[in-house]
Amino acid sequence: MATSVWRGSLSFGLLTIPIRLYPAARSQHLQLHQLHSTCHTRLKQPLYCPTHRRIVDRSEAVRGYEYEKGQYVVVEPDELKKITPATARTAEILGFVKESQVDPIYFDSSYLALPEKENEKPYVLLVKALEDSQRLAIAKLTMHLREYTIFVRPRNHGLTVHTMYFRNEVREVQGYGETDHKVKLKSQEIKLAEQLVETLSEDFRPEEYHDTFQENLKALIEAKLKGETIVEERPVKRAPVIDMMEALKRSVQQSEMQRHMKRPMRVATSAKRERNRRIAS
Repeated sequence: MATSVWRGSLSFGLLTIPIRLYPAARSQHLQLHQLHSTCHTRLKQPLYCPTHRRIVDRSEAVRGYEYEKGQYVVVEPDELKKITPATARTAEILGFVKESQVDPIYFDSSYLALPEKENEKPYVLLVKALEDSQRLAIAKLTMHLREYTIFVRPRNHGLTVHTMYFRNEVREVQGYGETDHKVKLKSQEIKLAEQLVETLSEDFRPEEYHDTFQENLKALIEAKLKGETIVEERPVKRAPVIDMMEALKRSVQQSEMQRHMKRPMRVATSAKRERNRRIAS
């Protein structure tokens, strides 16, 4: 069983739901370490104290805030405990909003909330209420030395928790969303673009998306271990198209051809991913 990152209760009115949070997703990739080019020894970054001119143990380390250059306020573990809010143990639901009103850009990290054993009924009740109302809950929760505002939403008959980016953390770029007022589109261009979208439309299958660079990196490592050479990844050559209408027409034709060929391509891709999975293990 995976290790939980938070254990406490979700407060729903006078109802208390004991839960644990588990990371819902983690990126997976091969990590390349820095080596000394002469002897290929891995380079490390030890905890070094320039005052005592020696490497210190992690048990000797404390936390501190730099208020001026080289000047720190030291914060002891007991002091952190005293200022930790109640949301470190109980996440109180502040309100409920329609899922359609929440822009996914506000979603940060995702966690799976599981009920504690023998306390599953209030958990199931909240899942059902959220599913039927098509709403998600907003609450506050403290972990990792920070209080988060979180979204609690129903997903696959369970509760998924997303930490929220605050409004001032969501970036704005000047000019974003303004181009549609200045560009005039022809009706035929819109029709062809919509036809292209329709041709490429399909059900979402997350297992079909993968990291091509990581697959190639795994193949490179395997080849080097065997003393073999690798085949260079060839860039896709695209014929230059000046007219946008012509580009749309060609795109629709190409996507229709690919749609007929897609099923066998998926099978081949799945076999390639399985081979790379064996390499990684």
